[in-house]
Amino acid sequence: MLLSVFVRRLPEFSARTTVLVLVVYAAIPILTPLGQYLLEIRFRAPDGDEYSEPVWGALIWFVVVYGLAFVATMLGTTYGLGALLKAAIRHVIADLRNSVHLLGRALPPMLFVTLFLFFTGELWQAMNKLPWPRVSLVVLLFAAITVLAAAARLRDEIGRVEQDLRPEILTGACKGTPLASVEITEPLPPRKLNGRQNRNLLVMLAIRQLVQAAVIGLALFAFFVILGLIVVTPEIAEQWIGETVKPSWLGVPQAMLRNATLFAAFGSMYFSVTSMSDAEHRRQFFAPVLEKVERTLEVRAVYLSVRERAAA
Repeated sequence: MLLSVFVRRLPEFSARTTVLVLVVYAAIPILTPLGQYLLEIRFRAPDGDEYSEPVWGALIWFVVVYGLAFVATMLGTTYGLGALLKAAIRHVIADLRNSVHLLGRALPPMLFVTLFLFFTGELWQAMNKLPWPRVSLVVLLFAAITVLAAAARLRDEIGRVEQDLRPEILTGACKGTPLASVEITEPLPPRKLNGRQNRNLLVMLAIRQLVQAAVIGLALFAFFVILGLIVVTPEIAEQWIGETVKPSWLGVPQAMLRNATLFAAFGSMYFSVTSMSDAEHRRQFFAPVLEKVERTLEVRAVYLSVRERAAA
């Protein structure tokens, strides 16, 4: 609430002023460490010794970090990621009201694919040696596959909706909107989306799928941790790993947590892809959000048609 009031009171800048502000903001990551270097401010380690690496290494790292923050902020404001994430969480909360049905449909196929692989000794050895940053990269890889699958499915669905603009479909889509009174007597011509509009829809669908996959992933993670604590004793874990088990939070072996993370990420990716391809899963978990995308495209086609007629 306070943030919205603050944003409404912000001054409006001209295009030239906006560009100048953005250039200055982008130059801050370069000017700050460069000024420190010119003033002979040294980067020091906690023990007081100077770092052995040159100051330019720290400068480059500083620029990269702030550059990524700048790009992330720009993308977040351009595509409205905050609003999309809020909508996706709202959809998932609605799904969780029937969480027994959701997890009951999602977990059995995942466990059928992954359960016996969880007790593979070689995998425990690999996970025991694999640091958490690399495990995070594996999770990001599965997330990227989910986004690619969503992009492919969205492209197919957009093509179908653009070609199917019959009057009865458009009339039903416009119910409850300001265009409900528009009389539609014949099919409308296809309305192509530009690149930015396609990306907006993809971001919305990808966030929806990733948030839903995260819910399934958390359930899978909890299941595998509980299963590991029940079945895998410390002696068995040491035999599989070949060395002393490294305890982690609450004494749970790190290899078990990494294994659970790996299978949770894979299972959630598998569920997301299946929900977009399998007919039954698609009807249960993917069709509701896709129906909203379809309605948006259909109402957009009517709006463009009315605007063109008004301008003629």
